[in-house]
Amino acid sequence: MSVVTSALVLSEEAVNNLPFPGVFFGLIAFAIFLVAGFVMWSYRDVANRHPQKSAAFAQSHDLHGHGDRTGADH
Repeated sequence: MSVVTSALVLSEEAVNNLPFPGVFFGLIAFAIFLVAGFVMWSYRDVANRHPQKSAAFAQSHDLHGHGDRTGADH
């Protein structure tokens, strides 16, 4: 038997059997990403839910003594 033939015979044996087909690993990963995306999406626009608090914060926290937080007065 040649080296190539014996390598082919040995490569056909499964070293580690998977608990389920490989496609399901991708589906599980996709489901995890969907859940993580939904969690991230649920936190959208949280800062704007209380505009009076954010306006009070913006007025009371003057960055480096500048009157404008965008830096337009530099």
